[in-house]
Amino acid sequence: MACFLLLKAVKHTEVIAPVHGKSVMEICIFFLYAMILLPGIAASVHQVKSFLNHTAYLSCYFPNSQKTDIKDLRVFWQKGAAEVVHEVYYGQEIHDNLSPKYINRTKMDMEKWTLQLLNAGIVDEGEYTCIIQHRDKGSPKVIHTSECLLHIIANYSQPEIAWLHTGEQKPSEYVNLSCSSSGGYPEPKQMTWLISRENTTYTQIRHMDVSQDAVTKLYNVTSKLNIIVPTNTLTNISCLLHLGKQMGSLVSVPLGIEIRGEEMEQMKINFFGPLIAVIILITLLLGFVILKKNRNISSTNQSLSSPGFVVHGKDPDADIRACPSL
Repeated sequence: MACFLLLKAVKHTEVIAPVHGKSVMEICIFFLYAMILLPGIAASVHQVKSFLNHTAYLSCYFPNSQKTDIKDLRVFWQKGAAEVVHEVYYGQEIHDNLSPKYINRTKMDMEKWTLQLLNAGIVDEGEYTCIIQHRDKGSPKVIHTSECLLHIIANYSQPEIAWLHTGEQKPSEYVNLSCSSSGGYPEPKQMTWLISRENTTYTQIRHMDVSQDAVTKLYNVTSKLNIIVPTNTLTNISCLLHLGKQMGSLVSVPLGIEIRGEEMEQMKINFFGPLIAVIILITLLLGFVILKKNRNISSTNQSLSSPGFVVHGKDPDADIRACPSL
């Protein structure tokens, strides 16, 4: 592995400054010897995560304990064995050897020895190697190498449950549900269904259908659940999308389902039927009483308005008739 890393460095060095008078075997021997004397040269892989379309930060992890001037160093980054990502040639950034897809997309922070990869995409995932050479009287010497493994992350949408059944759900019928999430990266591990009723929760794992967009490389996932839900009992169902140990999980909004059984419906009929009949009967009686009362009032008004009406049972002409004629 060490010789392989050095061969990558030598391959790049031959592009910008050939290594004179040294064979590949000699370089490997030198590198192995340097690993013993200078442990800092040995490369270690560092895991780096970056969100899609954000800036990725790749560090060389160079301690520079000797406080070496940047003008005495050559720093370059490469991806894999062939793509040159960034290059600082004795204090000056040069772009002649860069891979076209990295032009105008990288910046080097020499104080922190960190490469900034702008607008990181899924195609940028992979292993990056930082190689630092020191100016010497002879050929440049490799004094430090390090590797970063870049992982790109894209957030999935919150899982959403959809009811596949059409029409009214009847007792003892299967409940058909689907749970979907989209636009994420990398591919998730699995999707779990959470079923809760009466303070008890249990899980079910179903097959997860995964599709990847050919252009964006983002994933869409769907899982389906077919179960029989007990009648007359509230059941809450959620789905949990597992994204990995370091990325956590996403959970859907719970879906509450309660299916009324035939006995419950019959109980409703037995209870509400007589109640409704009583209410109707009372309403009819009240209507009859009100109607009768209105008729009595109407008859009284008609009597008051007729001729010869006697006030307090006395005829107003009675006193005149009782007096004798003078």
